Amino acid sequence: MTPSAQFWRDPNLPYVESRRACDSRANYKAHSHPTVSIGAVDRGVSLFSGAAEGATLIRAGSVVFVPAHCAHACNPLPDSAWSYQMLHLDPCWVVGVREEAQQQVQLLLGQVLLSHDGELYQRFCQLNDLLFSTASWQDKEAALIEFIGDFPIHEQPVIALAADPARASVGVRRVMLFLQQDAQQAQPLEHLAALAGISRYQLIRAFRAATGMTPHAYQLNQRIIQARASLQAGEPPAALAQRLGFADQAHFQRVFKAHVGVTPGLYKR
Repeated sequence: MTPSAQFWRDPNLPYVESRRACDSRANYKAHSHPTVSIGAVDRGVSLFSGAAEGATLIRAGSVVFVPAHCAHACNPLPDSAWSYQMLHLDPCWVVGVREEAQQQVQLLLGQVLLSHDGELYQRFCQLNDLLFSTASWQDKEAALIEFIGDFPIHEQPVIALAADPARASVGVRRVMLFLQQDAQQAQPLEHLAALAGISRYQLIRAFRAATGMTPHAYQLNQRIIQARASLQAGEPPAALAQRLGFADQAHFQRVFKAHVGVTPGLYKR
């Protein structure tokens, strides 16, 4: 089967994006999303990296819930392919739905959950089939609300994370905010360390413990987060590459594909 990737978005439902990947061999760099991510494996197996105890195997029929800003990567085993589905949801929207349903919120947003429940997997597939269908956006909205409101969190296996933003010191948080606000401009490590009030070595260690990435990798990830939003808004990839501070369009394409698994042009379409 030829590898393929599809994205679904609807301007009436701006808080959600879905994707399907078939027979993918794409390998992702460690990255994070500003969204809550819920994924399901359809075929093959994947290794979830970012866990405190090392890579965790995710097999066909598994559903994984990843909170916003959690550094991770899911990649197929060497020389193999896998098929999967992924929902990205605005965390504020998720909180609102959970509160409406009078369901627990903090646990759901604070750690990675890994489920091998076949019924949950089938519910996820039914939801995503509906999202990719020609059904009305009102029907899709209702299905999304029900799925998130009913999402089971009790007795689900938990993956402890290697990185935890709660560990960030005031200085590291200052650097994180600075890189979020100015992702375009390359920043010398000396400048970032001075901003944090610690040495370069201490910054790298503390930053990785909090985010799962080096400051440079974190800044690239922030550029890709901005790129996804701008591509959805219709900005051409060439103009976007220049605006976000990439050396050229080829450099932008390489970094984008390493984080998203597809080229900017395919993602935009």
